[in-house]
Order: sequence, then structure tokens, then C-alpha cells
Amino acid sequence: MVADRSRRRPTWWPGATGYEVYLRSFADSDGDGVGDLPGLTGRLHHLAELGVDFLWVTPFYGSPMADWGYDVADHCSVDPTFGTLDDFDELVERAHALDLRVVVDLVPNHTSDQHPWFLSARADPEGDHRDRYIWRDPAPDGGPPNNWISHFGGSAWTLDEASGQYHLHLFLPEQPDLNWRHPAVVEEFDRILRFWLERGVDGFRIDMAGTLFKDRDLRSNPQVADWDPAQPIWEQWQAFEHRHDVLQPESLDIFRRWRAIVDDHDGYLMGETFELDPHGMARLLPGDGLHGGFWFAPMHIRWRADAIRRVLVEPTALLGDRLVWATGSHDIARAPTRLGADAAGRQRTLALNVLLAGLPGVLVLYQGEELGLVDGDVPEGAGLDPVGATDGAAGRDGCRTPMPWSQGPANGFTTGAPWLRSAERQPEETAAHQVGRRESWFGHYQRLLAVRRQVPDEPVDWIDGGEGPVVAYRRGVMHVAANTSDEASAIEVDADVTLEFATPGVALGEQALLLPPRAAAIWTTTGDEPA
Repeated sequence: MVADRSRRRPTWWPGATGYEVYLRSFADSDGDGVGDLPGLTGRLHHLAELGVDFLWVTPFYGSPMADWGYDVADHCSVDPTFGTLDDFDELVERAHALDLRVVVDLVPNHTSDQHPWFLSARADPEGDHRDRYIWRDPAPDGGPPNNWISHFGGSAWTLDEASGQYHLHLFLPEQPDLNWRHPAVVEEFDRILRFWLERGVDGFRIDMAGTLFKDRDLRSNPQVADWDPAQPIWEQWQAFEHRHDVLQPESLDIFRRWRAIVDDHDGYLMGETFELDPHGMARLLPGDGLHGGFWFAPMHIRWRADAIRRVLVEPTALLGDRLVWATGSHDIARAPTRLGADAAGRQRTLALNVLLAGLPGVLVLYQGEELGLVDGDVPEGAGLDPVGATDGAAGRDGCRTPMPWSQGPANGFTTGAPWLRSAERQPEETAAHQVGRRESWFGHYQRLLAVRRQVPDEPVDWIDGGEGPVVAYRRGVMHVAANTSDEASAIEVDADVTLEFATPGVALGEQALLLPPRAAAIWTTTGDEPA
């Protein structure tokens, strides 16, 4: 069954649902243990049947894989690990035939240290490529030029012994930051966008969208707590107020430039906008640059009604359609793991997605979320994430284990040895077991996405009073509610109610909707068909 796309609006992304494909772990076509483009093409029917509108594909470009593809050496190529340009063209053609859009990752903050530009910059400090990256002399004591730290821990500066200068890297040393004040960098990314748009892509997810520009004078950040490079990486990051290294306003001019390019192709720009203050998000998304940005706060909350209201109500009012909602990604433990790691975690994740599904903006599911997957079990010593190598607690291997398609060796992901070793999934966790079963996790998400297409384009009216365990709102005739409690709850409803979607156990009583623990529902009133 391919979902009905007849209700699309004039521009395709308002109210759309996306699906993040972590390509290395989605489907392997050739038995080398690594997911690839032909493998993804062969599984597109799974996404069409689920009912998503677009897939976001993580980087497949030429790369030495120091950060599994987010260290790009050639932005206009396909790494042989993943296939060829012809394979990419076939993916786009097949996706479009299934009415699926294709969004690809753009990685503009940095390149690989094996990129031709950086190889030239390092080899010739006086050459044309040097200023396309950020190099500085040491501080008077011989140390780094300022106190900036990497997202992956430790200093954001690495000394080049040959030239005596440091290069900046907000991530791995193998990922040198580009200098976005250099016109050649700006022009090159214009070319990269046009290259992929002309091959038929429908948009870009902008990796680390808030980090392009840095303070012109590279001033040190105010330090607000003790910093020790042996600390967990998140504690290191929080030891500073990031006033000068990220979220500089000049990035907005680049986003406006890209907007003009993609608008000619009806393309969508969504940013990885890691900003946990909704007003900060609003500054990143003024409406004339990126179409939308990921709102990460739902990935960083405890399961409490007040916390859920806090990350939903104000951002919705401020940003509306500019929000990209998600409960997980390839960079954080899966939502069912964070929210319980058992049946309760899966139920809470589904209930949270029900709340997100009725709100303005774009919803993105992470690969395997539709199967209710918790983090995979990676044996000790088998982890491959460079973050986990420095901070085991922050390692991302568990959320990146291969997709379980069927029962048996490697769960149908590959005929070879998977690139990332993990314990075999249980039969009930596989797509083969769940697809076609109404009461499976796949069945729940499939029905939820079908109902999401019917949400009226009306203002959000929060009807829960701001208190109690039930979080609820309405949009026109459609109502959405989730019970955050581990006890049953009830919500008063009109006499004339049609239940459009409900998690297991939800029941209509006399003018009351009965919600079991961690349950959610969507209903319409007065018998009217939603707009």
C-alpha cells in the first residue's frame, strides 16, 4: 500500500513527514557489510508504505570516514562505499516514482583534512587555499589562539608543526573548519547546491547550521564553569558561554543566498539548528532563509507533563511551520531508550510523536523509530564512534546499529559482516514481523501518519489548562491528547466525537476519553470531516 499523496499543498513541505536514513546502517546491497544507495533504493517501498513524504539521506560523498561521512573530501561525488552517481540518480528516480522527495545532507562548516583544498592549504601556507580555512598563530604562551573547545571535547585547535600555526576545528582535528568570510568558499557551496539540485534532489539538511561564521576577531568565549579536557564532552561544552564560536548573525546572509537558489527548484532547506532557547531559534529562522530548523529540545527532556509543555507550547507560538520536530537522530540515544528502554519507553515515544504529529511544521522520524527500536547492543570494544572513543557515555554507536529487516544473521541487513557489530534483534523487532500488522509499532506509526495528513491548517489552542498529566490541544475540529502519567487519566470530550487515532487501550466513555498510562489519541468533534 502506497500512501495517498492527493492532499499535498502548493509547496510540498508544510505538514510533511520525513524519514532520516542513516545510510551506512539502512540496507546493504552487495554484502560488504555497509549500507549503500542501491540498498536504499531497494527498500523505498518500506518508506512509501509507512506514509512519509520525504527521506533525508546522511552523507554519501567521497570521504576518508573519520566521522563516518561527515568529513567530506569531495562534495560532488559518491563514495565507492555507497555506490556511484548513477546509483544516486536511480535512487532519486525511483523515489519520485513513489512520490517520495529526497533531501540530502549538506556539510558546510568543515571539510575533511583530505579535501584537496586543505591538502593544498597545509602544504603551502602562502598559497591561495590557506585562507579558505581558519589558521592562527599560537597565543603568547605557545598554546591555542583562544579558549574554544571542540564539540567532541578538548581544544578546537590543532598545531601544524610545519608552519607553526593552529587550524580551527569545532569537531575532529580531521574536520578543519572553513572560513566563510572567503568568497571562494561561498561560491563553491553555491555550485554544490546547484549540482545536486540539477540531479533532482528536493532539498538539503544543513549540518550544524549555526556554526558557519565565527567571530571576526576570534575572541575567547566567557568561561562560566571549571573546564577539564578529561570531563564528559557535554560538561566541557557547558563550561563556556558560546558567544563567539557559534550562532553568528552573518550565517543568515548565507541562508538567504541558498534560499534564492533552492526556491528556483521548489527545494526545502532544513537546518541542524542546535539552539535550545526558542527565541534563539527564532533569530536563526527569521523566515527568509532556512525554511525550517530542527528543534532539539524534545530530545533533551525528562518524561514529565510540565517539561513536555515547555518544549511544545512556546516554540509552536513563536515559530509555527518553521519548526522541524523529531524525537531522535543518529547523534543521540533512541527515544525509547532515553524514555524507558522497555515497553514504557516505546509507548512514551509514540505518545510524544502523536503530540508532534498534530502541530505545525515538519515531523522527521529516525530510521527504525517506526519499529519501536531501542538502541542496539554493541559489544564492549566493538564501538566505532569517534565520540565514544573519548567519552564512552556520549558514544552514538547504539543508535546507529543496522536496520533489522528480518529474522536471521545480521537481521537481513547484509549477507556479510555488518560494519558495526551488534546483537541480533528479536523477531518482533524486525520489519518483516511488523509490516502488515495493524497493532505493531509499524502499524501504529502508519496510521498516525495517515491521520497527520488530515490535520486542519488552523491555530493551535492548548486545552489542557497547563496543569495535570494530560497534555492536550486542538486545531479546529481536531483534538490531540497524550497522558504522560503511569496512571490512567480521563479527559472531557463533547458528546459527538470520532476517534481518528488511538494507541492501545484508549476508550470513549460518556463524554470522556479514557487514556491508559502513556496513551495518546486524536479525535474530531461534531462529526465534521477535518479540513
